[in-house]
Amino acid sequence: MKCRVCRGPAVIDLRRHNANFCAEHFVKFCRDQTAKAISDHDMVQPDDRLLVAVSGGKDSLAVWDILIALGYSADGLYVGLGIGEYSDASADAARAFAEQRGLTLIEVDLVETYGYDIPTGSRAAKRTPCSACGMSKRHVFDEAARNGGYDALVTGHNLDDEAAVLFGNVLRWQMPYLGRQRPVLPAGDGFPRKVKPLIRLGEREMAAYCVVSGIDYLVEECPMAAGNRHLAYKEALTGIEIRSPGAKFAFYHEFLSKAADRFADDETTGRDELGICERCGSPSESEVCAFCRLAERASAAQPVQLSRRDGGA
Repeated sequence: MKCRVCRGPAVIDLRRHNANFCAEHFVKFCRDQTAKAISDHDMVQPDDRLLVAVSGGKDSLAVWDILIALGYSADGLYVGLGIGEYSDASADAARAFAEQRGLTLIEVDLVETYGYDIPTGSRAAKRTPCSACGMSKRHVFDEAARNGGYDALVTGHNLDDEAAVLFGNVLRWQMPYLGRQRPVLPAGDGFPRKVKPLIRLGEREMAAYCVVSGIDYLVEECPMAAGNRHLAYKEALTGIEIRSPGAKFAFYHEFLSKAADRFADDETTGRDELGICERCGSPSESEVCAFCRLAERASAAQPVQLSRRDGGA
């Protein structure tokens, strides 16, 4: 197996592109694909200050690494979720990455700052863990981007992530969600600009990028994500991809080019005019935003004790 560019030994084959690459040219390929996504969707400008939401996993560390390599000014933001050993390991991975490269990592701990963790918050608010986690992270991300004066918030959502979300939204014809499923959400109503530069690269490619680039990332999946239906959507789409390479890319990117605009009017359907939360000052549809209500319930609740997978405390 030879590299398509230099004809040297290849380290990865990409069936969707009918191509193989050596380590050097695979890294270049990933960076070029990211640069193309940024350019095609006018995500950010060269002199923008970027804030990258970092989890310690492959996607967020890879997109941070790629943005720095492309010459952007990018700081990281890590949110401590209080999910036992998993959060400890994810924090270690994010810190090590930043320290090794001399990058700035902003840390916000939910327990220290808001008085609750995700296991407790999800139970107290009667939400699934992923719902409580997503709401909490969005609030912290938005607040940090606003307060820090960043031009855009970057997330590591890759092609597999976006295709799975689109699949679920189409299955249920979630019109408002389809209206907002874009790689760029412009700033407005107090929300920062949000961009997803990895939409041309999948799970396997990002894992390989980290390996060949020497990026140590957290391999373990969140222990509270079990049962998340998006994991099932990913699995279903991966089965299709195996039989039809390029299916995920076509499904998502053809939606963007041919159908996304058709749902633009549904983006705000059912949403009240946004005001300001009287407690935190964030955009809100009510006097007190959903995040502040969650934090109030969770901070007053009895902490949930997580058990190790081996059954220990």
